[in-house]
Amino acid sequence: MAEYHVLSGELQEKILADKKNHWKNPYACPDDKILRRDTAHDVANLWRPAFVRDIEKILHNPYYNRYSDKTQVLSGYKNDDISRRALHVQLVARIARNIGRMLGLNEDLIEAISLGHDIGHTPFGHAGERFLNEIYYAHTGRFFNHNVQSVRVLDKMVLRNMSLQVLDGVLCHNGEMELEKYQPVKLQGFDEFDARVEACYTQKEANKGQIPSTLEGCVMRISDIIAYLGKDRQDAIKIGILKDEEQFTNSKIGTTNAEIINNMIVNIIENSYGKPYLCMEKEYYDAFSRAKKENYEQIYQNSKVDGVYQEVEPMFERMYEELLKQAKSGDTSTVFYRHHVEYLQKINYYNTDSKEYVENTNPHQMVVDYIASMTDNYFLALYEELFPGEKRPIHFKGYF
Repeated sequence: MAEYHVLSGELQEKILADKKNHWKNPYACPDDKILRRDTAHDVANLWRPAFVRDIEKILHNPYYNRYSDKTQVLSGYKNDDISRRALHVQLVARIARNIGRMLGLNEDLIEAISLGHDIGHTPFGHAGERFLNEIYYAHTGRFFNHNVQSVRVLDKMVLRNMSLQVLDGVLCHNGEMELEKYQPVKLQGFDEFDARVEACYTQKEANKGQIPSTLEGCVMRISDIIAYLGKDRQDAIKIGILKDEEQFTNSKIGTTNAEIINNMIVNIIENSYGKPYLCMEKEYYDAFSRAKKENYEQIYQNSKVDGVYQEVEPMFERMYEELLKQAKSGDTSTVFYRHHVEYLQKINYYNTDSKEYVENTNPHQMVVDYIASMTDNYFLALYEELFPGEKRPIHFKGYF
């Protein structure tokens, strides 16, 4: 039977009293601390506050549209009932804002980080990320990580003067690493941030060591895991990979999506209110870690989901080589130039820096930018366009 935990009466009374007294969390990131590369632009006003501007920049980013056809976990299924990244980022934002509101944090900053955190993700989920990383590294000795690419999309490809706090939260979200305690690490400015981003390209372990500089970033990071943990179980049950949630360990946080979301939120609030860090009780952390491990064992590493990835992997390699050839050719009539370079120039029509993309960007990076931007269906359509004579069927499973 489902079990839903509640905040202690003592903490509920304190929160209500603090609200009545207009308490402000001294550890929250205030709007007036926002930092942008171009400080003369995007100045906040009454109807468009500081981080609301970043939310709108992300929502109107052309690559935001592509969330709707990017795999969350399960590729190869033509089924509208399973999650895509568009839903995932909304669920993250909802969970993170729930936590942030109770802790007195900046909900606009939380929402911006949440909505932007996966905008650089590859088609075909983490398998696609792995394929692209292996190819990119073999060619350049540099690493590809979707969170770093999300920063690149928001800061270098679509030029919209995003804030440091949002970019930092996106870089540090790394939803594959849970922690018992999340404590922000101070960030001095864009120079330090840029150095950290570059380290992620050149040092294998650097990406795992990124820690948000704001509590808002920490909230989003833990919410990323909370959002997918139970939802992925629901999706796996819908397509028949799992029978039900009873095959998972019934621990402190529960086994269903609703239990996990509620119980994790409650315990984080209970143990983090008024503190300069986020934490949870050890029993909850152990249950949380165990639940994620069981997801890997029963869903992500399940042989039933591997088929389409085996079909797609060689397609990544061949597409990369063909697009690299086009990128190096300088021929503006190619698919690469017409659908990637010109696309970026149109997006950044008012910014002269966009004209320097080809001159200042390594061809391998340009190819990575293009492939990472694709949805699953775009990837397959482009493959057919590039190699019209080759038959490489992808076996999708439908409703029936």
